[in-house]
Amino acid sequence: MNKQAHCSFCGIKASTNSPLIAGTEGYICESCVNLANKVVANWVRQRATATKDWHNNLPTPSAMKAWLDNYVIGQDFAKEILSVAVHNHYKRLYHERSADKDDQIEISKSNVLMIGPSGTGKTLLATTLAKIVGVPFAIADATTLTQAGYVGDDVESILVRLLDVAQGNVGRAEWGIIYIDEIDKLARVSESATVSRDVSGEGVQQALLKLVEGTSVKLLQKGRKRENNTVMMDTSNILFIVGGAFTGLEEHVTKRVIPGRSEIGFQAPLLETQKLSAERILAETQPDDLRRFGLIPEFIGRFPIIAILEELDEAALVRILTEPRNALVRQYQKLFSYENVELEFTPEALTAIAAKALERGTGARGLRSIQEQVLRRCMFELPSRQEVIRCIVDEEAVNGTGEIQLIESEEDDIEANAN
Repeated sequence: MNKQAHCSFCGIKASTNSPLIAGTEGYICESCVNLANKVVANWVRQRATATKDWHNNLPTPSAMKAWLDNYVIGQDFAKEILSVAVHNHYKRLYHERSADKDDQIEISKSNVLMIGPSGTGKTLLATTLAKIVGVPFAIADATTLTQAGYVGDDVESILVRLLDVAQGNVGRAEWGIIYIDEIDKLARVSESATVSRDVSGEGVQQALLKLVEGTSVKLLQKGRKRENNTVMMDTSNILFIVGGAFTGLEEHVTKRVIPGRSEIGFQAPLLETQKLSAERILAETQPDDLRRFGLIPEFIGRFPIIAILEELDEAALVRILTEPRNALVRQYQKLFSYENVELEFTPEALTAIAAKALERGTGARGLRSIQEQVLRRCMFELPSRQEVIRCIVDEEAVNGTGEIQLIESEEDDIEANAN
């Protein structure tokens, strides 16, 4: 016996005065339709208000750069470029959402390419910018990407990672930032066509083209339920930032900037060998140099904004050790404070650590490993020596010709300060 149809929301039974709209697995009455319409309209107003508040709270480029200064030392030119690019990107998204449909002017997306030696702060800049704006942020390594169908990660896996950071919220993920590191490793092997497929070089560049420009991608979202849900993500509003060291790019720039010798014979003038500085090489970089390096023209065209990061010198490395909010010296001082021990680095010790990092060619990334090596023995003994109240690291301790001074009493501390 079939039961009389009733509204799945309020439970009212079907009648001539209360007709019901049939669905796949239920019914809904006119009153519930009107109520649902009001609820949805309220949601739209709330989303518009939230978007307006978010736009009003969007930091200006100068405010973004000031915030970046707290975490990244130097690189003022790159900070300005990135701050303007991120601000314009999200300003465009806000106005596109609130603009009239009759407005025919559409602003295209401007992705960013960062070029700089290893350890100059490329990843830290992108990570900090995402925190400033407050959007989902995902980091991918270009060396793990391959063309679809080959062993490795497909380019769509980057979007899955961003969706996971957004906790499955597709709307938030579509306004996120993706940073792809080691993009220079995707350079094709040679400019000439080869029989073998370059599946981890030019093939990945081709696969990234549509993704970076903006397209709808079907992703497999694995939830807690047994079944797998398929979601569609639009990448048109995702800001892509890529970075790489581009080792060897200076050769292509030098050939273009410095004219070659055109005269031969005994009467030809002798030309002195010229060598461009790293800053000059980076400043003179053009898209054609990137093409000769191994990036395809279509891929270069998707990144109209190029941010150049300069190689860090000794003075900049010393500032990195002490000035940022999460400076390495402050981190180790905090770690030592858990043992009620005060840690001190002399100015000469900081300079020696920076000089070692320059010798290794690792930039700021190598500072932590050097400090770990210097403090390893001290950190091993401190938990067992409750009498130590202060540790002083000097230049001899950094260079391995001396030991870290361990102060065990106030008298020793006064004597150490006097010396």
